[in-house]
Amino acid sequence: MADEHQALLDNKTWSLVPRPPQANVVSGKWIFRHKFHSDGTLARYKALWVLRGFSQRPGLDYDETFSPVVKPATIRLVLQIAVSSSWPIRQLDVKNAFLNGYLDEVVYCQQPPVFVDPAHPDHVCRLHKSLYGLKQAPRAWYQRFAAYLSTIGFVASVTDTSLFVLRSAADTAYLLLYVDDIIVTASSSAFLQHLLDRLHSEFAMTDLGDLHFFLGIAVRRSSTGLFLSQRQYAVDLLQRAGMSDCHPCTTPIDTQAKLSDIEGELVNDATDYRSLAGALQYLTLTRPDLSYAVQQICLHMHAPRQPHLALVKRVLRYVRGTLDLGLHLSASSSTALTAYSDADWAGCPNTRRSTSVYCVYYGDSLISWSSKRQTTVSRSSAEAEYRAVAHVVAECCWLRQLLQELHRPLSSATVVFCDNSGRVLAYVLACIVVLFTFVP
Repeated sequence: MADEHQALLDNKTWSLVPRPPQANVVSGKWIFRHKFHSDGTLARYKALWVLRGFSQRPGLDYDETFSPVVKPATIRLVLQIAVSSSWPIRQLDVKNAFLNGYLDEVVYCQQPPVFVDPAHPDHVCRLHKSLYGLKQAPRAWYQRFAAYLSTIGFVASVTDTSLFVLRSAADTAYLLLYVDDIIVTASSSAFLQHLLDRLHSEFAMTDLGDLHFFLGIAVRRSSTGLFLSQRQYAVDLLQRAGMSDCHPCTTPIDTQAKLSDIEGELVNDATDYRSLAGALQYLTLTRPDLSYAVQQICLHMHAPRQPHLALVKRVLRYVRGTLDLGLHLSASSSTALTAYSDADWAGCPNTRRSTSVYCVYYGDSLISWSSKRQTTVSRSSAEAEYRAVAHVVAECCWLRQLLQELHRPLSSATVVFCDNSGRVLAYVLACIVVLFTFVP
């Protein structure tokens, strides 16, 4: 606590002022957390002075609050390019990241308990910089960090605003930002070290060395590529669900049976169901084999029933037997973008809507996938397939634009495969392939 409080003072986060009349003073509390290594062992204890942002008044204490974070497909694509090009990949952790953001609004908060100034016990803190818990804190930090990156030559991507690209005459660098976790890769070790020195001169950061553990994902690099695994996250999830010793299951879902919204009794505690559903959704960052099953689980979070809970337990049993599975990004020279799509027809027993699924490969590596229920009812299997193709084509357009901003434009067409043999759909696919034959 003392270290955290001293960091706040050193950062000139606030100044003590007499409490203004009619001022809204935001309260706060000390939060204690454990930081863990990738193997689950304790790294250190951490104390945070966190404000109760729910007591802020909109339009007075805060305005805009949205802050972007890098998309999973962007992370996988950048890592794929880096490993295929044999670039070094480093990771950084920003110390007290939210304390670096400047506030545009006038915000007052109480003095932290235990550290109240004895000379001015009735004074309040007027914030100059953001604090954890403030609604605008993530946005203020992102704006501060992005502004500094622009001064050293980085350009924010239009396709994904949490990706920053620096291109010089001889070198290229990519930086990925996810709140206070950073991945940096560059075409040479010397250029990468130069960039790290510039970042260290502006922000207090911990250099965690070569990329090995990021956002709960363990990264293992070898001569064949990168292996991304969430094994420890899956183990923790099984422990939280009380299924660490359950019997494994060979498949995550029964594809023949369709879940209904109205069959079965409502579960006793919907909060646990939703918590497990959200945790499983995060597990799909490196486990595309879970995407369809987790999507089916998430469809019923508003009113989960016993059959839905049985599916959650089946997925967890499948995870128990496949803890060592993950995603492999191969070091390949191929740069072709290839997509596959599929759809059922009227698969939902309640709405009769279809489900679209797709996956996209960059070279030999899977970088993007999705399983999503369609927004409208399709009147034929060909129409359902067409909508699925439309979804994957939109994703391919986005990826192609992203590759252009990464200075890796594609000169060949993106081929989209589907399993429908209808003549109308084949004609549409032919048109799509022709549209992608342009040379950037």
